[in-house]
Amino acid sequence: MSTMSLFEEFSWRGLIAHSTDPQALAAALDGELTFYVGFDPSAPSLHMGNLLQLITAQRLQRAGHRPILLVGGSTGLIGDPRQTSERKLNPADVVQGWVEKIRSMVSRFVSFEGDNAALVVNNYDWTVDLTILDFLRDIGKYFSLNRMLDREVVKSRLESGISFTEFSYVLLQSMDYLELHRRFGASLQTGGSDQWGNITAGVELIRKVTGDHVHALSTPLITKADGTKYGKTESGAVWLDPTMTSPYAFHQFFLNVEDATVGNFLRMFTNRSREEIAELETLTKTDPGRRAAQRVVADDLTDLVHSPAERHQATQAAGALFGQGDLSALDADTLLAASAELPTATWSQLADQTILDALVDSGVVASRGAAKRTVLEGGAYLNNQRISQADYRLAADDVLPGGLIILRRGKKTIGAVRLTTTQ
Repeated sequence: MSTMSLFEEFSWRGLIAHSTDPQALAAALDGELTFYVGFDPSAPSLHMGNLLQLITAQRLQRAGHRPILLVGGSTGLIGDPRQTSERKLNPADVVQGWVEKIRSMVSRFVSFEGDNAALVVNNYDWTVDLTILDFLRDIGKYFSLNRMLDREVVKSRLESGISFTEFSYVLLQSMDYLELHRRFGASLQTGGSDQWGNITAGVELIRKVTGDHVHALSTPLITKADGTKYGKTESGAVWLDPTMTSPYAFHQFFLNVEDATVGNFLRMFTNRSREEIAELETLTKTDPGRRAAQRVVADDLTDLVHSPAERHQATQAAGALFGQGDLSALDADTLLAASAELPTATWSQLADQTILDALVDSGVVASRGAAKRTVLEGGAYLNNQRISQADYRLAADDVLPGGLIILRRGKKTIGAVRLTTTQ
């Protein structure tokens, strides 16, 4: 069986949207190099789009290359230009707090041991004492205004207006590549394809300043089958911080990836072999209801981002909601996350509430008459336990961690009640 080179594997996995000279980059990847990828602290957590960059960094490090993960303490104060409007500048102390959170987050994805031990750096360190005169003389003189105006993101903003601050962002990011090339010999920058203009500007700056030829590689943006972006969904971003997107919600997101795109997710986000992925793609076509490929993606990524224990809780919770497990065995955080998408009533107290009240208030049935029929026909469940008495009164023992009570009619109609006070 033939062995793919690293560049060939990246190509097969669909990880190359753009690259500098492919032949030169392929040769460099066959050796050992230092590469970097940057993350701006524009929020207190990284999200799904950043995850692909972290997994790419893992792959490169496993192949023998040295990773530098840059957290943009200075670029985060400025903000990369958006296509539509000016970014809001976050307060410096807020950005600094986000820097530390993201530094801790990215550090979990790389190894700091061995000959190619990772580095985590902050570009604030080499910009904080930089004067505007030195910046203009040493960096600005290498940038053509015509080239900067020709950038797609700038052109899209010319009519509505773009500040000099955002217009100059490309100079700061380019300087990062130059600085890391000088300090640590970085010769490859990776990032998302939306950063390609910034990345190649850094390549060009290094060539002009030092005469050295370095490399660049961008990964595709993650999109749905219809071409719209993943990562920042209608309900918000898929965050890596468990307090912002729970492990349960994270697992559920990947479990619900479309059949048409799950093969791309398998190649880009997991380390499954070519043979395993081919088999899973076949199963997606022949037995789509099994969702075998989606389960692999969801399990592998939840293990990676959170832990196998959190993944186990998430899968237990999903099963338990539909009667396939013990709800009382789940912790409060998992239960609250699992019930977040359910119709939920809020009760201030439990006294004198009956199973009929719970079924109606939770939205499981439309009326007390329907609730009574459901109970008498054997289709009413309280925390997965069948209730056969229409006058059943709820007690403190019926309250799950997190103050929750889960109601179900039949197999699929589920709702919840949440107590706001401890009984």
